[in-house]
Amino acid sequence: MCAVRAQGRIAALDQGTTSSRAVVFDSETVKIECIKNHQLTQYYPHPAWVEQDPQEIWRTQLDSLTEACESAGLPLQSIACLGITNQRETVVVWDKKTGKPVYNAIVWQCRRSAGICRQLMENGYEDVIREKTGLIIDAYFSGTKIKWILDNVPGARERAKKGELLAGTVDSWLVWKLTGGAVHITDYTNASRTLLFNINTLDWDDELLAMLDIPRCMLPSLVQSSGFIAETSQEVLGARIPICGIAGDQQAALFGQACFEPGSVKNTYGTGCFILMNTGDKPVVSKNRLLSTIAWVIGGKAEYALEGSVFNAGSAIQWLRDELRLIGSAPESDALAETVPDTGGVYVVPAFTGLGAPYWDMYARGTITGLTRGTRKEHFVRAVLEAIAYQSRDVMEAMEADSGIRIKELKVDGGASVSRFLMQFQADMMNVAVKKPEITETTAMGAAFLAGMGAGIWSGQDEIAAKWKLSREYSPSMDASIREGLYESWKRAVERSLGWERV
Repeated sequence: MCAVRAQGRIAALDQGTTSSRAVVFDSETVKIECIKNHQLTQYYPHPAWVEQDPQEIWRTQLDSLTEACESAGLPLQSIACLGITNQRETVVVWDKKTGKPVYNAIVWQCRRSAGICRQLMENGYEDVIREKTGLIIDAYFSGTKIKWILDNVPGARERAKKGELLAGTVDSWLVWKLTGGAVHITDYTNASRTLLFNINTLDWDDELLAMLDIPRCMLPSLVQSSGFIAETSQEVLGARIPICGIAGDQQAALFGQACFEPGSVKNTYGTGCFILMNTGDKPVVSKNRLLSTIAWVIGGKAEYALEGSVFNAGSAIQWLRDELRLIGSAPESDALAETVPDTGGVYVVPAFTGLGAPYWDMYARGTITGLTRGTRKEHFVRAVLEAIAYQSRDVMEAMEADSGIRIKELKVDGGASVSRFLMQFQADMMNVAVKKPEITETTAMGAAFLAGMGAGIWSGQDEIAAKWKLSREYSPSMDASIREGLYESWKRAVERSLGWERV
């Protein structure tokens, strides 16, 4: 184990779906000193297929880190430790010797492995997968993506069985690159999203690997979310920096929001919406098609969470901007939405890549209902923003039913949380206070907190919780009859989007 500096700066690598970011924090004040990011190219070779270039993921993340340190006037050697957080279910398969990917990264949004999922269901594997992984069978998760690569890239399966190929989620890929190919690991949070990991035994599961015909030798070793993990290569970075924290992006945000008590909830409004509830030291078996997942493993102790994933949230706003060109920028959506008192009866269900929790319909597709001759673009834009809040309520109602805990407040973060209209509508639709922290980079903050704890900079969760500061609170103000009427119409709109691709 390397010697870790007791104070200084912490760098968080936040490798997301649409960009790679690096955030430098001052460990004493917990203030952001610098943020740099680079956009990622998205590839759509077929409808509902989504890919990225693994080398671009690495290059943009490395550039973001070096530029952030340069902008802050910091040599890389002055960084006390690194934390890593990442888009979770996205997978990379690469050559163990050359480091060259055998195929593009298959992104979590990609639906190409739906047929593999259907076969697993037909083979009767739903119950055993649910019992062991806490997940459901869906193309969202990593395991079926790895199987697709092994099935479709010539020679890949044979090479994998010979131990020539490695597979991992994006955290594994980044650590492997940062260490010059010396370390192949993943943390428990990322492992719990693969369909290959048993959340009860905290290990890769041979039965699950056999179901998908994935050789165990491809998979990374498992490490805790906080603690010394590896050290960056001098040849790669020009500095040996300890990597002391790793967590998938949504678990990192849960940690960054200081949701340490059972029943505490956060919602990250990013490309999708990801709502997590801390459930303590035991997994909750969902009866409402939510996911039971690892929140983090620290000091040998696992904590769990209930999770519901909304596939399209911020991406729906991007759709308004980039494909429909109804807005010039994301903030313009707020201004337009506020010019009309309601949507004029319009509902938009943004099921571009299917519907996530609690529906889990791979075959749902985007639907617009309630159009009239009087519908204007303002109504349409407002309906898209409202859809994000409706989808979030779908998930949170299921969470309350599963956990038996009434949600009293919701902590929010992510790009779309800057929308005042959306946050107020969310408070109204859930009838709870919505709380936004001073530091909204909570995913990166969580990675920094985990790394700082792992490096001994902070003593534990109590010290971290004291650093969470409220920036703004949105209080519900909508009449109950209006709220429930709107939500009932939303559910009717969702019904019309379900199973669309099969028709």
